[in-house]
Amino acid sequence: MPSVGAWRTPVAIAAGVVIVDQVAKHWAVTSLGSDRVIDVVWTLRFNLAFNNGMAFGQGRGLGPIIGVVATVVIVYLLISLRDQSSRISTVGMGLLIGGAAGNLIDRLLRGDAWLRGSVVDFIDLQWFPIFNVADMAVNIGAALLILGSIRSARAHSRTPSEPIHADPHSEAENGSPA
Repeated sequence: MPSVGAWRTPVAIAAGVVIVDQVAKHWAVTSLGSDRVIDVVWTLRFNLAFNNGMAFGQGRGLGPIIGVVATVVIVYLLISLRDQSSRISTVGMGLLIGGAAGNLIDRLLRGDAWLRGSVVDFIDLQWFPIFNVADMAVNIGAALLILGSIRSARAHSRTPSEPIHADPHSEAENGSPA
């Protein structure tokens, strides 16, 4: 099992994401509606929508299955925290867990039955599917995990297979006078 220190940062990030996400969704549900859209800047507007499927409106009606899969993914990610060695991967993991948990809370609590809830979406660019804070965290977290993986792979490929001597030209190591 991972040490408490290995859990602290990603769990704190995840908790922060869940809090910001749920506060933003509460604001959207209480302030927006079919009769109120807030234009912010350029094509960005706040426009309330409910998604009972998965990303980009796919899988409508599969909420219970998506909820179970999200729960398994969150548990897997929490267990895999012990394998996170880089700061970028730790932050990515926290964002990913927080985003998944934020949308899972909607599925659990915003419906008539357990796992029958719809995810609250409200950030509308008008040229991209409507999304929320949790969706942003999931995507940024996944990107950071990919970046961390690429950086780790590059670092491992640069690691020499033979030990490097401090001074290859020294007399003691090569046996010849300088």
